[in-house]
Amino acid sequence: MTEPSLVDLVGVGLNATDTLIPVSTYPERGSKIKYTEFSVLPGGQAATTVIACQTWGLATRYVGKIGDDEAGALHRREFARAGVDARLILEPNAASPQSLILVDAGGERTVLNHRDDRLLLQPSDLERAWITNARAVHVDGLETAAATLATSWARAAGIPTIADLDELYPGVDDLIANIDYLIVSRDFPERLTGERHLEQALQQLMRRYGCAVTAATLGREGVLAWDGSNFHLRPAYQVHVADTTGAGDIFHAGFIYGLLQGWPLSRSLDFACAAAALNCTAQGARGDIGAVDSILELMSSTPRYAAPVLTSPSTR
Repeated sequence: MTEPSLVDLVGVGLNATDTLIPVSTYPERGSKIKYTEFSVLPGGQAATTVIACQTWGLATRYVGKIGDDEAGALHRREFARAGVDARLILEPNAASPQSLILVDAGGERTVLNHRDDRLLLQPSDLERAWITNARAVHVDGLETAAATLATSWARAAGIPTIADLDELYPGVDDLIANIDYLIVSRDFPERLTGERHLEQALQQLMRRYGCAVTAATLGREGVLAWDGSNFHLRPAYQVHVADTTGAGDIFHAGFIYGLLQGWPLSRSLDFACAAAALNCTAQGARGDIGAVDSILELMSSTPRYAAPVLTSPSTR
């Protein structure tokens, strides 16, 4: 078999087809509401992160599983259109992952997921060369065993690893032990460590797992990251929010882009916040990925939300 080419980023994890339904208000329990339109769009955590990085000029590879249906065909077309080296494992007679997403008038989304267990990526689905022929490896958490194997191969090869985690999946401890840049949802550090103060929880994660950076995304408050010496609090940019779907996926893409450019941590976090903000101005997980120049322009011209007060004095 031909050795895969060297890429800047390989992403291992989720893809999904999102059915996006705008609603004026979130429905109350037992109520009926009317909607006038819906859109079927490609999404998924790792898949969207990879597409964004490819859009910004990085060479990328995606590893994931799809069904033999129209949704799977949609993902094939999107990866091909973007130029991603997609290593797609086909599961016959299975429906590709689907998400139903309600987006309220303020742009906040509520996600209902459906995934056939046969579509879970397994360690046996992976080939080591797919992972080690890369400058960085990014994973999400649902397919924990496969992500753990992929990041262990990356660790052994000296390749930096990035993780996007929001749930305490079985085996997540073994996965995090392989992660250099751990960027998680707001409440994940407390749920994993039991420490209710975010600053202390991020420090505890670094001590426990040996990550180079631990960080939590905070919505309009942006992101809080701990580098072992200082906290970096970077508030979000103030934009008109049409849809928050995919904001975290694009944030991770922006961080990875900065990492591979060799930027300082604060600049990478700023770029990630700006990329996520720009994407939120349009509908869908890949609503407005935008060009690098557009993201840099947003950084220079757009005000931020006020920064929250932290308990730790060592913040910049």
